[in-house]
Amino acid sequence: MSAPDRDKPKPALERSEGFKTASGLDTKSFYRPEDLAGWDGERDLGFPGRYPFTRGIYPTLYRSRLWTMRQYAGYGAAAESNARYRYLLSQGTTGLSVAFDLPTQIGLDSDHPLACGEVGRAGVAIDSLADMEALFRDIPLDRVSTSMTINATAAILLALYFAVAEKQGADLRQLSGTVQNDILKEYIARGTYIYPPGPALRLVTDVFAFCRERAPQWNTISVSGYHIREAGSTAVQEVAFTLANAMAYVRAALERGLTVDDVAPRLSFFLNAHNDLLEEVAKFRAARRLWARICRERFQARDPRSWLFRFHTQTAGSTLTAQQPDVNIVRVTLQALAAVLGGTQSLHTNACDEALGLPTEASALIALRTQQILAWESGVPNTVDPLAGSYFIESLTTEIERGAEDYIRKIDACGGVLRAIETGYIQREIQQSAYEHQKAVEAGGRVVVGVNRYVAEKAASPPLLRIDPEIERAQVERLEKLRARRDAARVAAALKEVEATAGSARNLMPAVLDAVKVYATVGEIADALRRAFGEYQESVMI
Repeated sequence: MSAPDRDKPKPALERSEGFKTASGLDTKSFYRPEDLAGWDGERDLGFPGRYPFTRGIYPTLYRSRLWTMRQYAGYGAAAESNARYRYLLSQGTTGLSVAFDLPTQIGLDSDHPLACGEVGRAGVAIDSLADMEALFRDIPLDRVSTSMTINATAAILLALYFAVAEKQGADLRQLSGTVQNDILKEYIARGTYIYPPGPALRLVTDVFAFCRERAPQWNTISVSGYHIREAGSTAVQEVAFTLANAMAYVRAALERGLTVDDVAPRLSFFLNAHNDLLEEVAKFRAARRLWARICRERFQARDPRSWLFRFHTQTAGSTLTAQQPDVNIVRVTLQALAAVLGGTQSLHTNACDEALGLPTEASALIALRTQQILAWESGVPNTVDPLAGSYFIESLTTEIERGAEDYIRKIDACGGVLRAIETGYIQREIQQSAYEHQKAVEAGGRVVVGVNRYVAEKAASPPLLRIDPEIERAQVERLEKLRARRDAARVAAALKEVEATAGSARNLMPAVLDAVKVYATVGEIADALRRAFGEYQESVMI
């Protein structure tokens, strides 16, 4: 190389403005003790395992026990998903996380006209107890923790799970797991609701009360910020709207005669792990601290277990790109690292090909191995809350907490979450954030590698998981045979009892459990509740 060539300035990746977190919070070039004015280490940080739990809900965290490694999975019919679950368990997964197809989520059987083309696509098709038995065949439910992502039909699917456990000889009092059961975020961000909010909340609290008596180790709800973030919210909005929803569930339980200490110890949460590593760590810490204060100060909870913000994390599906899908492995690793640094109790890592389709077995394995490398090779779990005391992290934790508190005050001023949903306030806030994010991406101000910068000339064509259309035909055929061989009179009587109970003040769970045990289908039970409750129709927001 000639001397003149050596003297030429090298191209630099210059950045002159836009130093903000992914959620738009301003970021200084460096932080000093002065940035923690008003911050009290004893009050706001404390020790791990002690109120307000900024540093984690357990004194030793992962030094005692690693987080539960889940892989969200389910596709096709029950037999196919069962094979994937047993494969994942053989590879080191320590908890199952069940994805249900869209018809199951909205209470339609596989032979319903509206289910055509959707059976087994977004998750596993479950029509009856026969399907649930096949889904968990050779998987002892008293030895595995299961999470079920189901909301409008949560009571029905939980009854199916409990019925399978009883048939296996398991004691419901010893079962561990979670049912998502978070219907409010469906009205806010996702859309798989069935019933109006009032009856839907009644179903949620019936699950609370039933499990308190019959399955006390079961997490009766997973209040989900994940889908709120996937819809385009900021980190602050994710915390605020998730905790506002949780507060609404606690109030609904109080109105049903339960106490906060009856309900809060079995509440769990489900948060998103997005790309901005340090903002996400601060978000998890802020949510934990704010929830502890809400429970102790606002609801006057006396049981220390009620103050604990126990949460599952999933890496951000909305950040995955169809372009250069292998690069998603890096994104997922960063997001999973944020979750671990933030003290999650449970983690699902997305597969790199999920922007293109359901994960293949190979991509699901890489996602699981990502968690295992973090657990066993990174050294990160060896100390509790390793970023504590960082001027930036502590400042950002406080900023997110204060921003979330501001939103909660606005929701209170609206008249609570239900009113804020009815008026469209929460939805508009999320939509505006999503719009601003997309504008920034399209203008190039927010870089997405492989999409608006460092674009590949040739598109990748990885192998994809294909759902055989024959699966739907076979599922419908199994359903027809089930209806032909079951005791029709017992089914009719059980469905009549479900509808009658829905019109009374009695807890619905025993009637639903009796119905699934005689092989009434998910769609039939959901229809009985539709007759009693009606269906929710979303109003058009201008």
